Amino acid sequence: MTTTLTLLVKASNAGLLKHIDDLLKAEFENLDLEVKVLGSPVNKWVQVSLSGEDEAIATNYINKEIGTCPISIKRVEKLSVLKGYISKVDTVKQELKVDVGIFEPKIIQAVIPLGYLQAQLAGGKNIDLKKISDIYGLQENLPLSIKVNEPNVAESEQLQAELSAAQIEKLDLWQHSLLDRLIILRASIGEVEEVLERTRLNRDVIDIEKLGLFEHALTCKLGTDATGLIPKIGRYMRHAVFIVFNSKKVTDFIGE
Repeated sequence: MTTTLTLLVKASNAGLLKHIDDLLKAEFENLDLEVKVLGSPVNKWVQVSLSGEDEAIATNYINKEIGTCPISIKRVEKLSVLKGYISKVDTVKQELKVDVGIFEPKIIQAVIPLGYLQAQLAGGKNIDLKKISDIYGLQENLPLSIKVNEPNVAESEQLQAELSAAQIEKLDLWQHSLLDRLIILRASIGEVEEVLERTRLNRDVIDIEKLGLFEHALTCKLGTDATGLIPKIGRYMRHAVFIVFNSKKVTDFIGE
């Protein structure tokens, strides 16, 4: 028997897929198990196959430590909290689209209308999507936690959603810390740590927060400008994507 899992991870290149392969093989090296990374056949979500006597042990580990996608719309209920990735900041329709890993019976994404974002992030003020996304760093491929408000997609092929309580809490915590965050996408923790040591920027970073397997938020020391770190780190991480969360800008935005 073989179990196929779709991990709660997106991989945009072969290097990231190899990292997952190495990670799982190292983790399961003492188990009676064959692990194969099948690639990322749908929207860059990573699939793996497990076969062997210890298949159940490996499955439990992956579900707990990495997470898996719901795959089917039948597994999604009202008020379900799902993790996904921003797939589009739609400034025409004024909505945020989030890929939460639903492929059956067809690809279905979650949509957060502007009204919810205004209520949750802008104090109910009439602010457009571009400004909200710019201030909070809500960009494509950023991991996000959402709550499903309406699972009955009908003909719309979309789940109506809002940011989850945990996501709001994280953004509030970042804002009140008064510290900049530099979010790095498409890089493993090993790559991030190696570059920080190589550039000696670990003296300017007080914490590395895991947002996903290949997504991390660097918490800068007080007085360190996250934007200023990008050229220093970027020269060694040309495949990575950088997003800045500036707590002062968020505070000023909320107080406007």
